[in-house]
Amino acid sequence: EDIYYTIDENIFNSIKEDSNVEIIKTSDSDNYIVFAVKTQVNGLDEGNQKYDYYLVYCHNCNTSINNNGLFDSIDTNVEIKILGSGNNLTNISYMFYCCINLEKIIFTIKGLNNSKVTNMEGMFKGCEKLEELDLSKFNTNNVTNMSHMFDGCSSLAELDLSKFNTNNVTNMSHMFDGCSSLAELDLSKFNTNNVTNMSHMFVDCGLLTKLNLSNFNNNNVTNMSHMFSGCSSLKELVLTNFKTNNVTDMGNMFEDCKLLTSLNLSNFNTSKVTNMKDMFSGCNSLKFLNVSNFNTEKVTDMQYMFYGCSSLNNLDLSKFNTSNVTDMVCMFAGCTNLTRLSLPDKVIYYDEKTNSYKNMFCGCEKLSREKVTTNDTKIYNMF
Repeated sequence: EDIYYTIDENIFNSIKEDSNVEIIKTSDSDNYIVFAVKTQVNGLDEGNQKYDYYLVYCHNCNTSINNNGLFDSIDTNVEIKILGSGNNLTNISYMFYCCINLEKIIFTIKGLNNSKVTNMEGMFKGCEKLEELDLSKFNTNNVTNMSHMFDGCSSLAELDLSKFNTNNVTNMSHMFDGCSSLAELDLSKFNTNNVTNMSHMFVDCGLLTKLNLSNFNNNNVTNMSHMFSGCSSLKELVLTNFKTNNVTDMGNMFEDCKLLTSLNLSNFNTSKVTNMKDMFSGCNSLKFLNVSNFNTEKVTDMQYMFYGCSSLNNLDLSKFNTSNVTDMVCMFAGCTNLTRLSLPDKVIYYDEKTNSYKNMFCGCEKLSREKVTTNDTKIYNMF
C-alpha cells in the first residue's frame, strides 16, 4: 500500500529514514528533495535492488520548481511520483524537460499544488517515452502560458484534457508539437478567447485522423503558422467557426496534410495576413479547396503556396489581390492535375531581375494558356 499520499512532516521524515529510500538530489535552498525508491525483489541481494520510481517532495517551494536539472540523474525507465508542494507555486515551466526515459508521472491526491500557477511552458517537453499522464486533478485556472507543454511527447497515445480550464491562456504555440502517437484529441472544452499564438500547435501530430475545433474562438489569434503542418493522417478537420480577423501569419498552416481531401475556408478573414508561404504545400490528396473569399491585399509572400497539390483540378483565385506580393516562386509547382485556374485581372508584373515568378507553374502538365482565366495577358508568358 502506498503511504506517500501526504505531505505531513512526520510521514516525510519517515520516508527519509526508510531503508529502501535514497535521497539523490536536493536543491541548493533545500526547497525540494528527490527520492529514489527501491522495490524489494526476492532473490536479489541489496546491491542489485532496482530503483523503480522516484518521488518528489517540495518542502518550502515558493514560486518556482521549473527544471534546473531536477531529474537529470534519472537514466532508467522509471515513473515519477509527485508527493507535494508549497502553496505559492506560480511557475512550473520545463519541470520535466527532456526526461527522455520517463514513462509515467503520478500526481498524488495531495501532490502538486498548482492553483496559483501561471506558467506551464514546456512542462513535459521532450518526454519522448512518456506513455501515461493523468492530469484530471490539475488546476489550470490561472495559467496563461501552455506553449510547448507536451512538445516531443512522441509516445503519448492518450491525453485527456477535458478538465483543463484555459480561460486565461494566451499562448498555445507548439502545445502538441511532435505528439506523433496521439490518434485522437478532444479539445471541445477548450476556451481560446484570450489566445494570441497558435503557431505550430499540432505540428507533426502524424496519427491524428480527425480534429474538431469548431468551438475555438480565435478572435485574438495573430499567428497560425505551421498550425497543422505535418498532420499527415488528418482526414477530417472542422474549422467551421474559426475567426481569423487578426491573424497575420498563415505560412505553412496546412503543409503536408497529406490525407485531407476537402477544405472549405470560405469563412476565413485574411485581411491582415501577410504570409501565405507554403500554406497548402504537400496537400497531395486535396481535391476541393475553397479560398474564394480570401482577402490577400496585404500578403507579400505566396511562394510554394499550392506546391505539390497534385489532386487539385480546379482553383478559383479570381478575387486574389497580389499587388503587394513579392514572391510567387513555385506557387503552383507540382499541381500535376490542375486543368482550370482562375486568376485575378491583374497579376504582379514578372520581374526578370528577382525571378519572382520562377517555376511558378513547374510540373503543371495539364494546364495550358487556354485553361487559365485572367485579363492579365502577361501571365501567358509563363507557358
